[in-house]
Parts: sequence; C-alpha cells; structure tokens
Amino acid sequence: MAHRRRQRVVFSLAAIAATGLVVSGCAGGGGGGGSSSAPSGEFAGQTLNVVAAWSGAEQKNFELVLKKFEDDTGAKVNYTSFGDNGPTYIQGQLEGGTPPNIALTGQPALLQSLAAQGDLIPVSDEVKKVVEANYSQSWIDLGSADDQLYGVWFKASNKSTMWYNSDIYDEAGATVPSDWDGFMEQLQLVQDSGFSGISVGADVGWPLTDWFENVYLRTAGGEMYDKLTNHEIPWTDPSVTRALDVMAQLWSSDVLQPGGAQRSFGDAVTEVFGADPKAGTVYEGDFVAGVITTDGNSVVGENALFYDFPAIDGSAPAVVGGGDVAIAFVDDAATMALMKYLASPESAEIWIPEGGLTSPNKAVDSSVYPDAISRQIAEALTSAETFRFDMSDLTPSAFGGTPGQGFWQEMISFYENPSDVAGTQQRLEAAAAAAY
Repeated sequence: MAHRRRQRVVFSLAAIAATGLVVSGCAGGGGGGGSSSAPSGEFAGQTLNVVAAWSGAEQKNFELVLKKFEDDTGAKVNYTSFGDNGPTYIQGQLEGGTPPNIALTGQPALLQSLAAQGDLIPVSDEVKKVVEANYSQSWIDLGSADDQLYGVWFKASNKSTMWYNSDIYDEAGATVPSDWDGFMEQLQLVQDSGFSGISVGADVGWPLTDWFENVYLRTAGGEMYDKLTNHEIPWTDPSVTRALDVMAQLWSSDVLQPGGAQRSFGDAVTEVFGADPKAGTVYEGDFVAGVITTDGNSVVGENALFYDFPAIDGSAPAVVGGGDVAIAFVDDAATMALMKYLASPESAEIWIPEGGLTSPNKAVDSSVYPDAISRQIAEALTSAETFRFDMSDLTPSAFGGTPGQGFWQEMISFYENPSDVAGTQQRLEAAAAAAY
C-alpha cells in the first residue's frame, strides 16, 4: 500500500512536468468557483482551530485571510503555528483527542499517511466542485489518496530562487551568473569586495535539504530524482556523491559567511537585506520576498532581486517547488466552509498583495501580484523544463520531515563537515532504510 501511494505522487510530478501547469496564478484570472464563503453569520458562536508552520510575516498575512472568513461567517478562527514540528504536533493532537479542524502542511507524504490511517476527512462534494474548477489536475492528484480528495493546495512555492542584494553586487562588479562555475566566480567577487559571498541559515535542516534537492535535480535529472525520492536507488549511489561534491565546493569555500550553523533562515535573509548587510546572496524560495518586505530595509524589485538557481553540468532550466495543503480532521459544515473558502481565489487574493505568496489557484487574478518580481517567480516555475516537488516533503516524515534526525539532521552534519561525503551518504542510507 505504501509503495502504491508513493507511485501516485511520482505520477503527479510527471504530470506537472509534462503539462507545465504548476502554478497558474499568473495565467490570468477569471472564472472558477465564485464566492466561497458561507452566508453571513451562519457559523456565529462556533470556533475553528487551524494550524500551520507559518510564523512572523507569513502568520500575519494568513491571519488576514482567516479574518475575512470570520467577518463573512461569524465563526471564530484560532490559529497556531507548529513551526518545524508539523508531523509531531499533529500526531500529538490526534493522540490527545484534540485534532485541529484544519491543518496546512507542506508534506504530501503526511497527507497520504494520515489518510491511510483514517485520520482525515475527505472534502465535501461542494468543496470538491470548487477545487476542480480552480486547480489543475496535477494539484488535485497531489491532494488525493486512494481516489479521494482530501487536500486544498493554498500556497505554492518556487524553491529555486537565488536572492541577491543588487547594491552589493554592483559595488563588487558582480553580475547574474548562468551556471554553477559562474555562480562561484560572482560570489568570490562579492567576497573580495568586503562582504561574504553568501549567507546560509543552517540551524535547522529544511533549508539545507532544499539546497541538496536543487543541486541533485540539476546533476542527476528528473528520473533519478524520482528514484531517490522513492528510495528505489540508495543514498550511496554515485549520483548522490556527485551532488554532495558540488555542495561541498560551496560549503567549504571562504565565500560562505561563517556561523551558519547558529543562524536561522530568517537571520540569513537579514544578513543580506537588513540595515547592516554582511553578505551579498542568500538562497531560498520565493517566500524570501515576504521576509525582506517585513524587515523593511530593502525593497523587492529594487535592490532585492533574484536569479534562477544556476545550471550545473549544462542542465536545462529546472525548478524544485513546494506548497502547503489544507487538510481537515473534523467533519462539520463550518470546517468544510473554511476548506471551500481556502479553495477560492478570494482567499489567496487577500495575501498575494502583501508579498510572499504564489497561488496554485488558476482563478486568481494575476493583477493582484504586487510587483514584477512576484510574477517573475511564477513564470520561472511554469517555464521550467523540469519540475519536481520538494523531495523531503514526499518522503516518510521520519526521514524527510523531523528535526534532529534523517535528511534534516544529516544535511546539518554535512554542512558542518562537508569533507565527509561518504559518511553522510552512509548515514542517509541507514536513515532511509529505517524510515521506508
């Protein structure tokens, strides 16, 4: 059963790559779904609990989305951030008999396992109708298990964006690179000008797994990416060696800002775009834009720009993406009304102008994106010749989604000791063999 579920995810990825319909938010608005809120005051006196990973600026923006649902329906919605501990938090709530009404998770594998355990509520026919009107089949497949639709994809991300401070690049005489060798050369120019070439936040594993996934997709290609995701090849495979060797070139270089193991992802962004920048470049997904905007010391589209993750070994344009899917644990009308609202273009259009959200909802009006950069983000994603969903989110949570173990922990260890390629591979394979 587990193997069959993983096969379904890979099929979805192949469909995404073949159709190019990864994120349709920039494809023009109109149509699809109409108003999705319940009648005014219908759920007055009812309280819904919603949990997700978002904190800081992302939490603030999502709470604006929930506030509109509260105003329209009379319901009260309590939001809790579970940070980087989604699977553990949700399992604890289930075991305690207090599941949230809705959780938003970035891990399709978690949706699959919760559905198999009977913990999830399939969406109602009314919600399904809205989803089918507003989403491509690829996203419907990624939200389904055993031919039942459980998930509403609210947020998508292009995780192949390399952000840079153009003021620092201009001062250093650095330019936008087209490949990995050029990337390393430009980082060295920034380093020679008195700034660190690149800042990395490595105090938690997920940003580092994103690094691996981008490098591996470009060095090994989509077919091998799928095989490694499904553990059809071992982590000791030579293709993994090649990717780790490329990463070691950067992580052992003096262009890397010191202290990354004690630095958070958010602090790494501030090191590049804050009031007193120390580095010229930071890698992460399109959600970096929201962090930059909240910090307020740089302006997205002016001095805060990005280029696509560099090609390696002549690789064609490729994107690693992710997203957050809403899943329901409570079977009542108010919960399904909120699921329907999250599937509507109206909900996404509240957050999008604030920055940091790319919607996979094809009914979203593209004019609401706040700037050319946000449109560039989505266009890079949809024009990629190869697209794959975030690998760690497709693997069992014990391997790809739990702090202190598996993929997350081994990438931290490798960051701290990039010379240990063989040992890293052996430990990754042992962790994968136990988790699968």
